[in-house]
Amino acid sequence: MLSLIKLPRVFTINQVPKVFHEDSIISGYRHPRSSATDCILSLFQLTNETLNIWTHFLPTWYFLYKLLMVVLMQDAWHDAFTWPLLVFLVSACVYPLASSCAHTFSTMSTRARHVCFFFDYGALSFYSLGSAITYSAYVIPDKWVNSTFHLYYIPIAVVNTVICTALACYSRLGLPFLQYNHNIMKRFPECHSPKLGKMLRILAFAYPYLFDNIPVFYRIFMCTGEGCTDNETNPLHYRHTALAFLTAFLFATHLPERLAPGCFDYIGHSHQLFHVCAIIGTHFQMQAIELDMAVRRQWLQAHGPPITFANTLGAALLCVCLSLCVIYTFSLPLYWSPARKSKRGRRTKTPAKVSN
Repeated sequence: MLSLIKLPRVFTINQVPKVFHEDSIISGYRHPRSSATDCILSLFQLTNETLNIWTHFLPTWYFLYKLLMVVLMQDAWHDAFTWPLLVFLVSACVYPLASSCAHTFSTMSTRARHVCFFFDYGALSFYSLGSAITYSAYVIPDKWVNSTFHLYYIPIAVVNTVICTALACYSRLGLPFLQYNHNIMKRFPECHSPKLGKMLRILAFAYPYLFDNIPVFYRIFMCTGEGCTDNETNPLHYRHTALAFLTAFLFATHLPERLAPGCFDYIGHSHQLFHVCAIIGTHFQMQAIELDMAVRRQWLQAHGPPITFANTLGAALLCVCLSLCVIYTFSLPLYWSPARKSKRGRRTKTPAKVSN
């Protein structure tokens, strides 16, 4: 049936604007002004984005299945101890879905590309907070439970997610209205300092990850003796940590395509590998969280702070609202034109001719 549908044409790097260029990717680019239909049809042809989309779209359904199992099988609405796991699983569904949508529709226009990835960054920030909420509830070492660090861990994580979203959005274009607006985007769509933007994005996601994982790092690398929570979950934490650092390495280095530009345009480039490692890492992370939750439940309910709406679902909702405000702030100047608005205002003020 697909043979009866005319699939969109693909282009080389010299045929698309600079803002759409990917490091060491030479071919397989979609039209920079694709329609929504063209973007969806491109899912069924081989472009340099096809596997980026599917490597995150398909795992979304796996995490959604896990979420539904928790909701239906564990009586989540009446058991507050499962609320952190719910937040984590929702974030694990949201970030791959947002990523696949961003990669799918990012070629509709230059502005659409920026806005799509703004939402992608917000979803990653939400996932970071989801991890922190579960670590606070299930993973934190015994000796840190009810400590000052534990008390302020979630509030700091919420602040970090907002900073992460803002810094990642800033890395694309700069400050809204001050460094870019509707007219500047029309004339200068390319990023002036792509390397600086890349470094800022790495910093934006590395910092919250490192903070959120302080309890895990201390537990599996530094803690010795009583109160270190050395149980059968630790090997899963090792795997997740190793995959997280591998993911960061692939994102930062653009290997292997940097070694052979053009050879990995469609299959095997770093962003595809980055997606696969991220999903596998999230899978191990989920397994570790679920196991810690089961093994430590009785002890944590007896000695840990109460799990409330405020430090689980409430914190997640606050993060979502603040991140959406940040995304709106960075997206508004791309579409809002004062000149266009004033022209419309003058047109509405012009009195209509009175017919005799």
